[in-house]
Amino acid sequence: MKKLLFIDCCIRGEASRTRKLAEAFLSALPEEYDAEWLDLGTADLHPLDRARYFAREKLLDEGKLSDPLFDHAKDLAGADLVLVATPFWDMGIPAMLKTYFENVSIAGITFSCDEKGNYEGLCKAERMVLLTTRGMDIPDGSEMEQATPYLRAICKFFGIGALEVVSAWGMDTEPPAEAEKRLHFAAENAKELAKSL
Repeated sequence: MKKLLFIDCCIRGEASRTRKLAEAFLSALPEEYDAEWLDLGTADLHPLDRARYFAREKLLDEGKLSDPLFDHAKDLAGADLVLVATPFWDMGIPAMLKTYFENVSIAGITFSCDEKGNYEGLCKAERMVLLTTRGMDIPDGSEMEQATPYLRAICKFFGIGALEVVSAWGMDTEPPAEAEKRLHFAAENAKELAKSL
């Protein structure tokens, strides 16, 4: 079996339009994948404030990579496929998704770095899939859309092969019928992408 890590940042839960894209993707995923679902809305993750930062650094200095603090990083490093479902917020991603990546950015688990500052990604996933919806009429490739460039950089840093994006935009600016049509089209694209894996 291959492992899919589903990072669910669908803040509105069942009411989320992005969750509909994730459900479409998962419904068409080949049976060879075993999905592990990480709901960021219920995960016990916190921003790295001063106390947490120094506590983490102490564990790293002592080589205690078996500490539960690093479990999420290990899950990411061991995944064969990473699925991120997140709404587009404030020109990028919600804070809790950024907090997740802050928590899994661990030298010795998701990346390595030598004395000269050269880094190498340690994650084995060949790709990350980003499913997203944007309320504003901001299409893929717009300079106003900074979620995709950030996640593409994360993939490169962690050694994840490629980033695939399925999106629907104008969800709050288009007439309801057009918004629903766009969402349906994106859901079909998500299914086709899943089938191709």
